[in-house]
Amino acid sequence: MKPGSADEDWREDCAPRRVLELFATKWTSMVLHTLHARHGGRARTGVLHRSLPGISKKMLTQTLREMEGSGLLTRHVAGTVPPAVEYRLTSLGTRFVEPVELLYAWGRANADALDGLEARPTSRRQG
Repeated sequence: MKPGSADEDWREDCAPRRVLELFATKWTSMVLHTLHARHGGRARTGVLHRSLPGISKKMLTQTLREMEGSGLLTRHVAGTVPPAVEYRLTSLGTRFVEPVELLYAWGRANADALDGLEARPTSRRQG
């Protein structure tokens, strides 16, 4: 593969694959969307959990840790008893919200097309 060739666009570490890796779990985009659209970029763990029907506390915690590790959000612990933990979008997380919101808007505008898809075996969608 020559540097600058079209083949570089298909490498395992190319930018599009790295973006998709961030969204390997369905909850990453949902957390980004929820933090941005419903909570102004910041929310406590319990608030997020109540805002995301269907996510378990374990999965939420795992997703938040992965997102923090990726630099999409930060974790802030208040020195109260019990400690209040708040998650905030970073500037990188805010940049990632833009394409997520475009996808969500497309989904709302094309719900009929999505309704025409066959349900996957793992889907929770009611058929």
